[in-house]
Amino acid sequence: MPLTLTVLGTASPHPRPDLPCSGYLLRGGGAEVWVDAGFGTFAELQRHTDPARLDAIWISHLHADHSADLVAAVYGLAYGGLTPDAPIPVYAPAGCAQRLSGFFGRPDAGFLDGIFAFQSLYDGHTARHGDLTLAAHAVEHDVEAYGLRAESGGRVLAYSGDCGPCDGLLHLAGGADLFLCEADIDRHREGEQVHLTPEDAGAAARLAGVRQLLVTHVGPTLTPEAATVRAASAFGGPTRAAHVGETRDV
Repeated sequence: MPLTLTVLGTASPHPRPDLPCSGYLLRGGGAEVWVDAGFGTFAELQRHTDPARLDAIWISHLHADHSADLVAAVYGLAYGGLTPDAPIPVYAPAGCAQRLSGFFGRPDAGFLDGIFAFQSLYDGHTARHGDLTLAAHAVEHDVEAYGLRAESGGRVLAYSGDCGPCDGLLHLAGGADLFLCEADIDRHREGEQVHLTPEDAGAAARLAGVRQLLVTHVGPTLTPEAATVRAASAFGGPTRAAHVGETRDV
């Protein structure tokens, strides 16, 4: 199976009509992984696969625009007839299970044991499903956050998650065939380095030597079109905006 990326959502920081927040379906090496679960992405996921067939869920950080639809997934998998044959591994920062249990008013996450198996991410965490390898790299944000480097069949996808300019971003993106990168803000506030401008995204792509840049998570002060033009100018290589529903070979 070739390594492919399907875009489920790109909006920041809230969903918009026909535009869910961050979420992607990664397929490769015989595995299917839901990467980030922003508002609205569980519905979009069902356009492309049966959620009960997922091999894993991978969450970059616990901000709601990247994780809130885990609640929708609980309703679907536990109560909505989409029950998986075995618990789905959920790779996420520490505290994810507790947040979910708190939403349901439960003292702990034991009631989710039949559908989810939580594992805490850390810098260097690696998981393998079929011939697909998922490696977490710590990045700079205002909460614990990770970027993803996914490899299968000699192809590499790098995903920034949410982050500011940092060495971790360059490390995870090094030589990637496709770099899925946020370009959330028009400019940095003084002293704040928690998101990337389009120029930051393009510069990271250039310094990391990636083949293609796919711009995502564009915030309300920008348009995807403008962000992509600016990122392309800084990168100097093939650059496109991510669009909901598209599937791309890595």
